[in-house]
Amino acid sequence: MHIRKFDHDYSRRAFLAKAGTLAGAGILAPLWPTIAHSADISKVYPDELMSVDAYTKGKVKTGDMITAANVDFVKDLLPPITYKQIKEMGRKIKIVPTTRDITRMFPADYLEATLRNAGKARLDKDNNLVNADGKPWIGGNPFPDAKTALEAFHNLTVSWGRHDNVISACKDYDIGPDGKVSYQYDFAWIEETAVARVGAGGPYMKGHEDKLRYNTVLFTSPSDARGTAYLSTWYNDQRKFPELVGYVPAFKRVRKFPTNQRFEPLVAGITFYLSDAWAAGDPLLTWGNFKLIERRPMLGAVSQNWHGDDPNWQAPVHGGPMGLTFMDTNYEMCPECLVVDAEPVGYPRAPVGKKRVWIDTRNMEYIGYHTYDRRGELFKSFDPIYSLYEKGNLRELDHTGKRTTWSWTGVQSHDIQSNRMSRFNTNKEITGGIKSVRNMEGMYEKFLTEQAILRVGS
Repeated sequence: MHIRKFDHDYSRRAFLAKAGTLAGAGILAPLWPTIAHSADISKVYPDELMSVDAYTKGKVKTGDMITAANVDFVKDLLPPITYKQIKEMGRKIKIVPTTRDITRMFPADYLEATLRNAGKARLDKDNNLVNADGKPWIGGNPFPDAKTALEAFHNLTVSWGRHDNVISACKDYDIGPDGKVSYQYDFAWIEETAVARVGAGGPYMKGHEDKLRYNTVLFTSPSDARGTAYLSTWYNDQRKFPELVGYVPAFKRVRKFPTNQRFEPLVAGITFYLSDAWAAGDPLLTWGNFKLIERRPMLGAVSQNWHGDDPNWQAPVHGGPMGLTFMDTNYEMCPECLVVDAEPVGYPRAPVGKKRVWIDTRNMEYIGYHTYDRRGELFKSFDPIYSLYEKGNLRELDHTGKRTTWSWTGVQSHDIQSNRMSRFNTNKEITGGIKSVRNMEGMYEKFLTEQAILRVGS
């Protein structure tokens, strides 16, 4: 029997042929050389990987809503908990066209740094990330064409939000098994990258070259949580635990917290742990046994997910017993994803035994994240939502005032064992007047020191 070169199963055979090798991304052509030349991936993958229509032979089409009635046609394109949410809990996702122009999947200056610095990243003798000169990394994805699980995790860890600094003003809703909102918080997620910066000021914050990032989580509502703040200070050495301090209004002082207790909720009712952030919430080398399981297509929420037509950018919701459990989300066909595993070797008492992460090779950003408990049972999902900040004629511009912002727009954190969901938007503004902003002058002094969290908390 003659097998046509580009028949329906061509991509499956191509991915199998790359299994266990140090091959880069791409099927018909190498992905990153193509991106560097034109930013268009149309000639990198066959039709069955660029369109859910071709992949399912027309059973599901672009523009369709995936529901319990048709989700089995795309079951192999979804992480297990996402499939369960759709099949059993009333979740729906809409299919939108695959993004072919890679400039729509990055902050512009971060993509420019990725291309400019390609080939300069190294791992030192301890597997820490360094530049070719042995100094800290200088910006962009260090391994845009990652060939190992460790390289892929370095891409996730080095710059979470892919901006030099960012405030994400979030409204969090914690949904119980009965489908009702049991807790609601407003919080600001604040990041400042100390090295690997991509702005005009150069790659390093002067005087902070031994640090990787500063991260503050500040709660502004409700009244009993208002002022609660946690500050993490990360080192470049990914074998070291961050310093973690917090301001708790009841004690009216800043206190230190154990930094290896990263698998506990920050406030009552929330399912989100510090460890979950960006699928890389712990120093990279406190995890180990990194494995690249496979390369495969997936569906991911990477485009058309900004709700700029709402005054506060709030996503509509649906599903669950009360219609409140899930945010409306658009998904697209992601032609090639790395499926990578890691184990928490530095945390002997962690409730997590393994995490599995699905990473889109187009921008090396995670599109799905599951944790498993110590028995190997599914524990939690932490599903990110991304977008250019545009909808119709509406746009949110970046710090240049000329280019459209790209960032995350929401997360759904589902503890499948207790059936509790925490979902939070990146909103325009939250209680306390804090607004979402990127690359702001003076953010470190205002929010990312012990004095700062004492001041804003009290």
